[in-house]
Amino acid sequence: MRRPTGIIQKLFIGIAIPLASFCAIFILLMVLRPSPSRVPEITIKTSPIVSQNIPSITVSVPVQLKIERIGVLALINPVGLAANGDMAIDENPEQLAWYKDGPKPGEEGSAVIAGHYGWKGSVPSVFNELHTLVPGDEITAIDDKGQTLIFVVIRLETYQPDQDATNVFKSDDGKAHLNLITCQGSWNNSQSTYSERLVVFTDLVE
Repeated sequence: MRRPTGIIQKLFIGIAIPLASFCAIFILLMVLRPSPSRVPEITIKTSPIVSQNIPSITVSVPVQLKIERIGVLALINPVGLAANGDMAIDENPEQLAWYKDGPKPGEEGSAVIAGHYGWKGSVPSVFNELHTLVPGDEITAIDDKGQTLIFVVIRLETYQPDQDATNVFKSDDGKAHLNLITCQGSWNNSQSTYSERLVVFTDLVE
């Protein structure tokens, strides 16, 4: 795994895959109006900064995320960096990927979880409705010890694929954040990727 260094220059880059192919972990395939025949993928092009913060509370590895407002109850799998420096992503469109070289949800700093958008057959991907969240909505993270942590949505932001996204992976305000990532925008056929990335910023309810 490549050692992350420096300020983050890019957050996301998507590249095409054949419609019949299911999931190379660093490939993004999403459509503006998802077709049942297409399989979603998302990648995060970045050099994330490894957290050196001390946990504000004692937390363990996250295993499940619940967003009651949009009907999400999904397993979380730890991931690191792919060989090309992208944040890896779980290939199952119904599951989530947590960047394990950063903070755990509930630790001081910015924990990051990414999820797919689109369809696999008639099954929607986990973050299809993430864009409908509004400030004040609650997100629940559950760790492997059974501890439940509640986060509240603060804001939603849109990023371009090559935009600096340091604030998604790093914070120094002494608080615990959980940032959720997926795709949105218009589908670009020539580049086989969405035009934008969506990040939902949340804070731990203490």
